[in-house]
Amino acid sequence: MIIPKHPFIRSVNLKRDKVPSFKRYPFNLPCVTGLTQLELHPAVTFFVGENGSGKSTLLEAIAVKFGFNAEGGSKNFNFSTRETHSELHEHLFLDRGTARATDGYFLRAESFYNVASQVDDLGAGGYGNKSLHEQSHGEAFLALMTNRFQGEGFYLLDEPEAALSPLRQMSVLSYLHRLVYHHSQLIIATHSPILLAYPQAWIYQFTEAGIARVNYTDTEHYQVTKSFLDRHERMTGILLADEERDLKKTER
Repeated sequence: MIIPKHPFIRSVNLKRDKVPSFKRYPFNLPCVTGLTQLELHPAVTFFVGENGSGKSTLLEAIAVKFGFNAEGGSKNFNFSTRETHSELHEHLFLDRGTARATDGYFLRAESFYNVASQVDDLGAGGYGNKSLHEQSHGEAFLALMTNRFQGEGFYLLDEPEAALSPLRQMSVLSYLHRLVYHHSQLIIATHSPILLAYPQAWIYQFTEAGIARVNYTDTEHYQVTKSFLDRHERMTGILLADEERDLKKTER
């Protein structure tokens, strides 16, 4: 894998002495409670974990601290449909490298509609030769990535696979490699075992115990997916049989 020599962000650090209380949100999240310093891979770093584990909260805080809009977009996006982001970014320190990114974007699935509207408002709605709103969710996601991400940039992606078929996820995997080739650094929060397969990337798993680096084949995403595909008939039978028993109990 091609690895940029000079990462834009070397590590994410929590200013623990400035935290008002580790008993309230977001500082009571396990991923924050035990956080001191989180080193980033010069090319691709993944955040994985169950919903509610805090991976998107930390990713959002990094994005806001870097200067991105909390709902997504580039640094010149300043819209806000509602203030929902946490104060975590105020207590982070980003250890910046010697290189400076010439491009960047924060792309998140949950607020993509609002970002697409802002793109139209800014007169940049021609990604894929038509407005993002005139494309399917998956097409618009890919159109934005392939037409807007220029390289030599710092990109943060929050669950980009949400709108994409497995085949499209493979396309994103290829495009990630192109961005890395052009000296980009990415942090990606994902549930996709396809994206997680990117070679030599660092994978941080978020659990109740905090954050820990893991190998690809040790992630729950890989193990559960592989186990299901290898024994899909048996596992489907077990899952549906369990559901039938629960349904019969509720009917009594």
